[in-house]
Amino acid sequence: MGYGHKPVLLDEVIEALNIQADGFYIDGTFGRGGHSREILNRLGPQGRLLAFDKDPDAINAVSDVLGQDARFEIIQGSFTMLMQQVTRCDVAAQVAGILLDLGVSSPQLDDAKRGFSFRLDAPLDMRMDPNEALTAADWINNSNENEIADVIYEFGEEHASRRIAKAIVEQRNEKPITTTTQLADIVSKVIPKKKTTDIHPATKTFQALRIFINRELDELKNVLPQIIDALRPGGRLAIISFHSLEDRIVKRFIRNKSIPESLPPELPLMPDQSMIQLKPVGKKIRAKENEINLNPRARSAVLRVAERC
Repeated sequence: MGYGHKPVLLDEVIEALNIQADGFYIDGTFGRGGHSREILNRLGPQGRLLAFDKDPDAINAVSDVLGQDARFEIIQGSFTMLMQQVTRCDVAAQVAGILLDLGVSSPQLDDAKRGFSFRLDAPLDMRMDPNEALTAADWINNSNENEIADVIYEFGEEHASRRIAKAIVEQRNEKPITTTTQLADIVSKVIPKKKTTDIHPATKTFQALRIFINRELDELKNVLPQIIDALRPGGRLAIISFHSLEDRIVKRFIRNKSIPESLPPELPLMPDQSMIQLKPVGKKIRAKENEINLNPRARSAVLRVAERC
């Protein structure tokens, strides 16, 4: 497994997890194993690490050394399988820490054939799990204009979504849209690149399609309550988000689980403090300037940490 690329906010994640040598930990987004390897470095002989990744390339990237480590196990599949696997391992309510590094990984972005990047001419795919049936090209060529506009607006927060959807439908009527550069060119004609920014006009559209095709926000909403059930008291949750949609879900979840359940005002009862499930640990954490210089992707990363009560 290659480790030339340092994972985002590595030092901050390790500190946030407050790793105990004999603890059971979960890396819900293995990627290329940068976070997992450092967690294992901090574990003793009795410690364990369970990892998940939907991408077969991530599973294939597990090195012989890591694959033979008795403390480590990796599951090919979504982190939405978390409680199913925790129950199998008989560690429900005993997990000491859970990490989620959300979004697309750098190797996925850099691999042209995966179709995640508008900077590389490739099939318009965008599936994190290539075994899934629906590609971005399949969906973009078969959905109606309103559906396309709604997805681009909801998951990309793109205010020009209606114009982009109209241009997509007009273009596909002449020729199917099958490559990343085709789609990027369509968007660029609708939204000319501003001279004052380095952000490509197609950035939000590509983000929206990727999130939609991979059901990223639905899976995040699915796993968060499972984390509550899996963590032991004092166990830590660390989640890295890369855009406001993800971060908003994480922020609200931590906030809602860190305040007592409200009662109707007419009831003469105090809220039950024992129902508080999470305690925020510090404020949101962003990458420092030196990390951003080495890895520009870290610029948009936000780490939030909470502890199970």
